[in-house]
Amino acid sequence: MRDETLFSGNQLSSLLNALPDPAFVLTRSGRYMAIYGGIDARYYHDGTHLIGKTVHDVLTPDKASWFLKELETALAWRALHIVEYSLVAGDIKGLPSSGPSCRLWFEGRIQALDFLVDGEDAVLWVASNITARKEMEDQLRMLSEVDSLSGLLNRRKLMSVLAEHFDTFERYGTPMSMLIFDIDHFKRVNDEYGHLAGDTVIRTTADVCQRELRSTDAPARLGGDEFVVLMPHTTCEQALPIAERLRQRIAETLQALGKIGDSVTISGGLAGFRAGDCSCEEVLKRGDDALYQAKRAGRNRIVGAD
Repeated sequence: MRDETLFSGNQLSSLLNALPDPAFVLTRSGRYMAIYGGIDARYYHDGTHLIGKTVHDVLTPDKASWFLKELETALAWRALHIVEYSLVAGDIKGLPSSGPSCRLWFEGRIQALDFLVDGEDAVLWVASNITARKEMEDQLRMLSEVDSLSGLLNRRKLMSVLAEHFDTFERYGTPMSMLIFDIDHFKRVNDEYGHLAGDTVIRTTADVCQRELRSTDAPARLGGDEFVVLMPHTTCEQALPIAERLRQRIAETLQALGKIGDSVTISGGLAGFRAGDCSCEEVLKRGDDALYQAKRAGRNRIVGAD
């Protein structure tokens, strides 16, 4: 039994408008010829005002060009073409105020039609709101890359970023310096005031790193009370005053905590990539050796690698 005998014209129209996700009929030139479904304002904006307009009429130039490129791909392949993209209300001209105001992520499922629309090749573009999924993916990625106590990069992510910088150094000779430091007398803080006090010292140290370092620097917690700061495009000579300023700011901030931060300082070792290094572990070893030199020299200081 054919659909046209199963449903009346009005019923077919209602079925199309009841589609959970919006479906757009777009011609090769990027003109919106029809829009069906996607009427839930919690997930979608009302797009009926788009009908008759082109993507260049309603989208920013870069977005319009991207939509046309993907549309052309679907027409060329004549097979289902799936893409992911994001939009904010400001990307689309003339949107009604009702509907989501945040950035939305969509999965576009694009299928070429086997008939012409207004004399042009056309596609059916179904846009599914996948914002919740993308947010969950971002949360999972953050959990896998960020240390839960300090909010800094964790060891796994640190090693990944360090390897990327080492690859750049090998290819182009781009300098990178690394500061390894730990908290002096941290065990005493835990023993005298408890692990909650120790956690406060860790978090405070991390907060100072995020506040005082440059946006290009990458602070990380290596484990326990040991931290690493990667400073891309920075020689050790350039990195030394940055490291010294960080040492001073951490000491001042910890002392402001009162008893638990009294006389708590940091010691650090500074190292950079060198010609002849075979792996990024070598700079880690030099930085670690310099850290122990700082400890032996009396703590509360930064020592450069030999």
